[in-house]
Amino acid sequence: MFHLIFGIPWLVVVVRFIQPLPWIWSAKASLAMLLLVASQFHLVSRLSSGSVFDPEFSRPLVIAFNVLFGAIVLLAVFQIALDVVSLAIIPFKGGFPSAPAGLRYAIGFLAIGLSAYGVNQAIRVPPLNDIEIAIAGLSPEFDGYRLIQLTDLHISRLFPAAWTKEVVSRTNALDADLIVITGDFIDGDVAHRKDDVAPLWGLRARDGVYAIPGNHEYFFDYQEWMRHLEMLGMRMLSNSHVVLKRGNAEIVLAGVTDVSARGHSAPPPDLAAAIKGAPANTPILLLDHQPMMAEKAAASGVALQLSGHTHGGMVLGLDRLIARANGGFVSGRYQIGAMTLYLNNGTALWPGFALRLGAPSELTRITLRAKTK
Repeated sequence: MFHLIFGIPWLVVVVRFIQPLPWIWSAKASLAMLLLVASQFHLVSRLSSGSVFDPEFSRPLVIAFNVLFGAIVLLAVFQIALDVVSLAIIPFKGGFPSAPAGLRYAIGFLAIGLSAYGVNQAIRVPPLNDIEIAIAGLSPEFDGYRLIQLTDLHISRLFPAAWTKEVVSRTNALDADLIVITGDFIDGDVAHRKDDVAPLWGLRARDGVYAIPGNHEYFFDYQEWMRHLEMLGMRMLSNSHVVLKRGNAEIVLAGVTDVSARGHSAPPPDLAAAIKGAPANTPILLLDHQPMMAEKAAASGVALQLSGHTHGGMVLGLDRLIARANGGFVSGRYQIGAMTLYLNNGTALWPGFALRLGAPSELTRITLRAKTK
C-alpha cells in the first residue's frame, strides 16, 4: 500500500518538476530513477525484513532514504503550490506561465534542505520538555512528584543501541520518582532488536519503570516482546494498575493495551478492568498509547492520561490530518472535563517517515501539583 501511495508524489515531481528542467534527457532520467528508488523506501524495507515497519539495512542508508523520501514529498507540495499560483495568474499573463529554471532550482534546494534538517531533528536524542500538571485531589505528599514519560522510541536500525543508551543516560540524570513508557518501543523482532533495546535495562527511578504496549509491538511477536520487556525490568500494565504510596497517601497508575490488539488475537484495551479494585477517591493516572479514547477515560474518573502515537503531527500542516484520525488530538495538553490529557510528541518516531518540522521530539518530565480551588 505504502509504495503505491508514495509513488504519486514521485510522479508529480517527475512530470511537473524534472521534465521541464533545461537538462539533457539522460540527466533527467537518472534523477527520476534515483527518486523512484527513494519513493519506494517502504517496498525496500519490506524486501529487507518482510515488514514495511522494519528496514534492516545500515543506519546511514536509512537516513539517506528518509532525506530523499522527505525531499520528494516536500518538492511535490512545493510544485503543486507553484502550479496553483501559475493558474491564478493566467488571466493576467494570457496563458499558463513557465516557471524559470532558477525558481525550480530554488524550490529543489529548499526541499532537500528542509528534508535534511527535518531528519536531523527526528533522529536526535530529544531535549528536555519540563511541564507541570495540576491534579484534583492530589495529596500533599505527592505534590512535586516527578515522572518521566518516554514514548514512541521505535528502537530500530535508525534508533540503535547507542541512541537508546544516551536516552537512558539523560533520563536517569533527571532523578525521577517514576518512569513511564507509553508504547511503540521497537520496530523489528526480538532477534533483530535485542541488542538495541538492552540499554533500557539501565533505567532507574525510585518507584520503578512501568509501561504499556503501542501498536507497533503488535506488528511483530507481541507476546515475545512483552516477555522480553519484562525481563528488562519494566512492569507492563496491560489492563491493570498499581497503587503508588507516599506515607499514607496514594495515587493509582493504570495502563491499557492498544486498540491494535483487536486485529492480532491479543487482549484489547479494557479500562474497566485496568482500574477495577482501585482505591476510591484516589487520583488515577492512565497510560494509553493512543489518545482517541480520552473522553471515555475522562468519564471513568481518570485524572491524567498520558499518550503518544501521533508524534505531534511530525510536520506543520500534516498535524491537522493526524488530529482527524486521533479524535481531534495531536500534540500537547488538553482538558477534557476534569481530566488532563498530555499527548507527547514522542522520544523518536517510525523510521519509515523520520521527518520533524515544527513538531519537536521530547524527553518529558512531568511534575504533579495539587490543584487548588
